[in-house]
Amino acid sequence: MFKRYAIYYTPEPGTPLADFGARWLGWDSADGVGCTHPDVGDLDVAAVTETPRKYGFHGTIKPPFRLAEGQTLDALNTALAVLCADAATVSLDGLELARLGRFLALVPSGDASSLGVLAARAVQELDVFRAPPTEAELAKRRSANLTAEQEAHLVRWGYPYVLDQFRFHLTLAGKLDKPTISQAETALTPALAGLELSPYRIDGLTLLGEDENGLFHQIHRYALTG
Repeated sequence: MFKRYAIYYTPEPGTPLADFGARWLGWDSADGVGCTHPDVGDLDVAAVTETPRKYGFHGTIKPPFRLAEGQTLDALNTALAVLCADAATVSLDGLELARLGRFLALVPSGDASSLGVLAARAVQELDVFRAPPTEAELAKRRSANLTAEQEAHLVRWGYPYVLDQFRFHLTLAGKLDKPTISQAETALTPALAGLELSPYRIDGLTLLGEDENGLFHQIHRYALTG
């Protein structure tokens, strides 16, 4: 039994990007196994990826939530399947490595508004399955000095960075100091150059569950076939 669930974009298992992300982070959420980090010289990849590792390689669509009272995993699975059967594949110009403050991630290049529409649908249409956040969870989010819009989203949707505040990204590192982020960027650039990231298609959404150790496992990946 999982303690929380999430809707993420995860690359199809077995594809070069999925394999790279699992090895880089050290956790394969599809198979539920740890992976050996790549050897990239002096960079401590395990330390760099410690924070995002437990989530697996992903882009958040609907953030982690506890099931609401009276809801079931089967019902959530069915609702996500219905949504994905009605939603079309999203075509992006590509994915590119970027700094998000002190983090590193792959982000869309060019117009990503259609991806924002898809994420908004998931947030809104599946919200009936989300239990309200606890006071501790609210306090943790509010410690980030939220804007008025983000506070409103936190109260309504349980997470501040949704709808107009949504910024899709596939996290590759935790919060790093300046020397380390530069070192990680240097290591990632040639590794990513060998992957086909432009153009890029978001072709499915994945339901994941968080186990008792805080690690996320893929439950089912649904193709976008609308």
